[in-house]
This record gives sequence, structure tokens and C-alpha cells, in this order.
Amino acid sequence: MFDIVIAVEDLGKEVVDAIGTLTILSAVSFTVKAQETVAIMGASGSGKSTLLGLIAGLDRATHGTVQLAGEDLATLDEDGRARLRAAKVGFVFQSFQLLPHLSALENVMLPMELQGVSSARQRSREMLAQVGLAERFHHYPRTLSGGEQQRVALARAFVMRPPVLLADEPTGSLDAATGLGIMDLMFALNREYASTLVMVTHDANIASRCRRILTLSAGRLIADEETAASPA
Repeated sequence: MFDIVIAVEDLGKEVVDAIGTLTILSAVSFTVKAQETVAIMGASGSGKSTLLGLIAGLDRATHGTVQLAGEDLATLDEDGRARLRAAKVGFVFQSFQLLPHLSALENVMLPMELQGVSSARQRSREMLAQVGLAERFHHYPRTLSGGEQQRVALARAFVMRPPVLLADEPTGSLDAATGLGIMDLMFALNREYASTLVMVTHDANIASRCRRILTLSAGRLIADEETAASPA
């Protein structure tokens, strides 16, 4: 295991359109240690989701570097970044990102099947049972509630036991009570599997459950603070 799982240094992202150059992120630097829980906060348009995408290697920075699990993402091509994500990263999104033509069980099995894991079906059944969906193996996303769909997404994210979990507004599509249950489950799974969690959220209560809060404003990192959840 790497002590520093994520290292971001002088990270910047710019896009060019008909009007000119728009700076989305500028000179962002921080590190995340193994098993830390980190929330990324900021106003809409502050660059939170862009930063998460750069950490995951889903997008490429204009300048600066991201090291993920000891790999410099800038040195990897698209296929290399995809292999690294498959091996090291789990994702949870606001919109669930389940494949509608696959059952709950098949959605959870998918990352394992792509990696050629022979025990994919059994491990996926166990994971779905762990998130409280033992009776929903063969249900399709359209027949599940929002909370149930996010539980399937959590099962899919954790089934490979990734060292890094990235979450983008995981409760954004859920009502308050359902969202609270999902967060309780996410933090419980994160502790059990000793993952490193980096989560974008607009909810200060959720953020306070993480050990650190990074705050972005207009694409710049303006605060990096420990919370009461941090160990003494």
C-alpha cells in the first residue's frame, strides 16, 4: 500500500472556446494518504467535479501533475489510465450510472467480469446482500427506487475492493432520509474495506464526516482543513 495514494501538484485546467480561454482550475496542490476520507466543497462552478475527473484520469490537465496509487497519470495513455482505474478505483455518481439493460446483479458483476474474475457472480451476490438488496438480484434499474439504485452503485464500486473510492455528489438525487442512509452505508463500507475516499459534496453535514475538507473557489484551493472526525 502507498502511504500517499493521491498527489496533486500545481494542477490546472483550461478550456478554449469562441470567447477565449476559461480557467477552470488553477495551481491546485494537495496529497491524500491511504485510508483518509476527504470532502471537496465549493460553490457551483468552482471546479469540484473537474478536479475529481482529473484525479480519476477521466480528463487531462492543462498543466501540473496527478499521481494516483504511485502512477503519474500524465505518463499513461487512455488505455493505461483505464487499466489503472479498473484496478484501483471505485466510482459512485449522483446519477447512479447503472446500465439499464442489466439487472442489479449483472451491474455489480460487470467490473469483475471485465477483469476476468471467475468468482464474479458469487462475490456480487454477497456484495448486494451486504448493502441490503438480497431480494433484488434480478431487478432492473427502472424497477428500483433511487436509494436502491445507489445501493447497487455502492455494491459495484466496492465489489473489487478498490484502494480508492471517488464519489461525486452521491446523495444529490436522493431525498434527505434516503441520502443519510446511503452515506451511513458508504462510510461503513469504506471503513470495512479500508479504502481512501475522496468525495465531492455540497452538503456541509456530509463533508464534516470526512477527516478533511478541501474548499475550492473559482478554481483555486482556498482551504484544506481537518474536521472533528479526524483522529486525535
